[in-house]
Amino acid sequence: MSEQIILKDKTFELYIPEHQIIDAITTVAGNIVRDMKDLNPLFVGILNGAYMFVAELMSKLPPTYELTFAAYSSYRGTKSGGRVKELLPIPVENRDRPVILLEDVIDTGLTMQYVMGRLREEGANDVRLATLFFKPTSLRCGIKPDYVGIETGNDFIVGFGLDYDGYGRSLRSIYKIIEG
Repeated sequence: MSEQIILKDKTFELYIPEHQIIDAITTVAGNIVRDMKDLNPLFVGILNGAYMFVAELMSKLPPTYELTFAAYSSYRGTKSGGRVKELLPIPVENRDRPVILLEDVIDTGLTMQYVMGRLREEGANDVRLATLFFKPTSLRCGIKPDYVGIETGNDFIVGFGLDYDGYGRSLRSIYKIIEG
């Protein structure tokens, strides 16, 4: 893995190539189709980071599934602040139907714990979580994603929608930070 990039003041090296990401998303899509066979799920893409995951995943799902977006934030730079801010609430009625949240990465899990709790309070009859990347050793709450593309370590990663202060989102592969 010798390919490196520089974003702002940080250097990153290739970590997960695009083909591995696409394969993982294809597997997640198959599992969702199996589980949601006769249901009417609402998919909620979490902006900004999940946009590439959402686009790739939804292209592999039936066109009859409904999709919307919401935005929450707890990050600044390379660290999670631990406090969740709702930037764009879910604009679609979700009462009495299954909701599948589509997230780019689960690390502390605190943002998705908050969102999942809110959806249950609002009357969603089933709330599931699909994440492209999962950092299980960073988890600081009791949530467990229902669908995981790739488990990773605790490294700070960018690409495929994930960013460093807004940079690197458009990379098709994943790069991890080189601490130095």
